[in-house]
Amino acid sequence: MCQVGEDYGDPVPEGPPPPRPGRELRCVKCKDGLPVVVIRAGDAFCRDCFRAFYVHKFRAVLGKNRLIFPGEKVLLAWSGGPSSSSMVWQVLEGLSRDSAKRLRFVPGVVYVDEGAACGQSWENRAKTLAEVKLILRSFGFPWHIVALEEVFTLPPSVLRCSAQEPVGTEGTYKVAVDSFLQQQHTVGSSPSPTQQEEQLSQPCTQDPQDPAGPPPAAHIEALSRLFDSVKTLTAKEELLQTLRGHLLLHVARTHGYSKVMTGDSCTRLAIKLMTSLALGRGAFLAWDTGFSDERHGDVVVVRPMREHTLKEVAFYNRLFAVPSIFTPAIDTKAPEKASIHRLMEGFLLRLQAQFPSTVSTVYRTSEKLVKAPRDGCAAGPRCLLCMCSLDVDTADSATAFGAQTQDFSQTQPPTPLAEAGAAPMPCCSAEVGRAQKCCQSTLLCRREDSQVIEQLCYGCRVNMKDVPSLDSLPPYILAEAQFRSQRPSQDIQEYLVENSDEEVHTTGS
Repeated sequence: MCQVGEDYGDPVPEGPPPPRPGRELRCVKCKDGLPVVVIRAGDAFCRDCFRAFYVHKFRAVLGKNRLIFPGEKVLLAWSGGPSSSSMVWQVLEGLSRDSAKRLRFVPGVVYVDEGAACGQSWENRAKTLAEVKLILRSFGFPWHIVALEEVFTLPPSVLRCSAQEPVGTEGTYKVAVDSFLQQQHTVGSSPSPTQQEEQLSQPCTQDPQDPAGPPPAAHIEALSRLFDSVKTLTAKEELLQTLRGHLLLHVARTHGYSKVMTGDSCTRLAIKLMTSLALGRGAFLAWDTGFSDERHGDVVVVRPMREHTLKEVAFYNRLFAVPSIFTPAIDTKAPEKASIHRLMEGFLLRLQAQFPSTVSTVYRTSEKLVKAPRDGCAAGPRCLLCMCSLDVDTADSATAFGAQTQDFSQTQPPTPLAEAGAAPMPCCSAEVGRAQKCCQSTLLCRREDSQVIEQLCYGCRVNMKDVPSLDSLPPYILAEAQFRSQRPSQDIQEYLVENSDEEVHTTGS
C-alpha cells in the first residue's frame, strides 16, 4: 500500500545523461572526426568537413548560375557584418594558390559609411573608418570607401537603365572560359599564379575618390534633415536601402564593374521576402530576393551567400577567425514593433526556433518566382526610386490601386463651392482634391510632389507617404523626375514628325 512520504525511486541525476558506450557522436560526413558544430538536429560536422561543406555551397551557387565570366570585374559590397565579411573571405580564399578551383574574376571591395543616417558624430565615424581601413588593407583587394552623403552629388543618369547586354548562355560561358585559359597559356599575356598572389598580398593604396576627411557640412545636414523628417522607421529603412543601392550602382559604373556582390544570406532573404509582401512589393520579389538582379541593365547584382543561413555564417566566422566589424545600424536597439522589418524578423526567427524548416521553406518559395513583367510593361516606364517596372494602373481598373485612383466625381455629390460657382480650391484641399484628380494618388495630395509620386511604383508610393516633403530628397532624384515629366510619353512620340535634313536646310536658307 502507498504511504505518504515514501520514496519510490532514485533521485533524478543532474546534468546531461552520460553517453552510451560505443555510441559517441561523430561527424555525419567523414564518420570519424569529433563534431564541433551542429547545424541542424542530426547534422554534426567536424572542423574540416564543415569548412568543405561551407565552401562548396558558395562555389556551387556561382557555378550553377554561371553569370560571372572569367576576367570580369566584380564589386564586393562589404558592410562589415558577418555575411558580407564571410563573402569577401570566400572570394579571398578562392583566389589563393591553395584553392582547388580558383576563381577567375577580378574583385574589388566597397564600403558605404552610413553614420550620418544613424545619427553618429564624425568622431565616432572616424574611429570606425580607421578600423575599416585596416581590415580592407588586410584583404589585399582594391577598395573604395564612400559616404552616404555623396548621394547629393550623384548625376541624374544613375536612375537611367543602360542598354542591357544579352544574357550569356552555357555555350557562351564555355567559350569565355576557353578563351581565358588560352590567354593564360600565352607567354606574357597574364602573370603566373604566384605573381597574382603576390599582387593581391600587396597593400592597395587608397582610392582618389575615397573621403580623406569629413563630407561637406551642408551634405551632412541635408542627409540628417532628410532622415529626421521621415515619420516611421519602416520608411527610413527602405529609403536607406534605396540610396545605398544608387550609390553602389554609381561606384560600379564609375570604376568599370559589371557585377556587384552582396552578402544577403538565406535567413535575410526569407525575412526580406515576407517584408516585401507586407510593403506591397510582391511584383518584384524575383528581383529583390533572387540570385541575380538585372534591373539596372549594365550592372547586375548577385547574391552568392543566399544558400547560407545566419547560423552557418556565425559558426564559420567564429571557427576560422573571419575579420568583421560592428557598426550601428538605423534599427539598432529598436523594439520589435518599431518597423515592419523588425516585426517580420522576430516573427520568422521565433517560428524558426520552434519549427527549424521555416526559413528554408520561405527561401525555397523565392526560388520558384519567375521574372516575368506584366503585359506591356517590359519596356515601359520604370520606378524613379527602385528602378523596377511601374506596377500601377494609369486607368481605372478592378485593383486596389485602381480603387484609390479612380474618379469619384460621378458618384459623390458636388460640393457647396461648386454649386455656388466659386473658384476651385487648391489641390491640397481635402474636399475637392480627388474630384479635380490633379494628383494621381490619394497617398499624397500636393501639387509639388505629384511630379515625383506619379513616377513611383506602388510600394515606393506607400513609403513616400511617410515623408512630409519630397523637396528634401537628393537633387538627382528631383532632376530626373522633372526630366521624365517634361519628356513626351511613348504614345505621343509615335505621332511626332521629325524634321529631315533637307527640311532643316531649306528652313535655314
